[in-house]
Amino acid sequence: MEEKSVILSIGGNIGDVPSSFNEALRLLDEAGFRVERASSAYRNPAVGCEDGAPDFFNWAVKGHWDGTPEALLAVTQSIEVALGRPKDHPHWHSRTLDIDIIFCNGEERSTPELTLPHPRWRERSFVLIPLREISDGEI
Repeated sequence: MEEKSVILSIGGNIGDVPSSFNEALRLLDEAGFRVERASSAYRNPAVGCEDGAPDFFNWAVKGHWDGTPEALLAVTQSIEVALGRPKDHPHWHSRTLDIDIIFCNGEERSTPELTLPHPRWRERSFVLIPLREISDGEI
């Protein structure tokens, strides 16, 4: 299968988020995702979450994946659960870890499970700022 260039956005606001981020990178590597570059952490206020939610930490990660975007989605969701995010986590709520696929090899798709590119990436400073750090002017 063809290797795909992928951009992920990884963040969280509960627990030791930097440690969870590092563990997520390790688990991604074990699953076959090869990290090329990761941004520094970007700390930002929780927007749209419950009252009093702690700040989020977010990173952008550029890497390579041999499988389908759907297979990568399954991997990222299993990592979220392994690192403490309940499978039935409410939307717009604090979380230990969130991994979003922002881009996957320029592919476009819109299914109930996955939309590529991520539909709101341009609206989110917590995606844009770390992304610009790793994009080499491509974004």
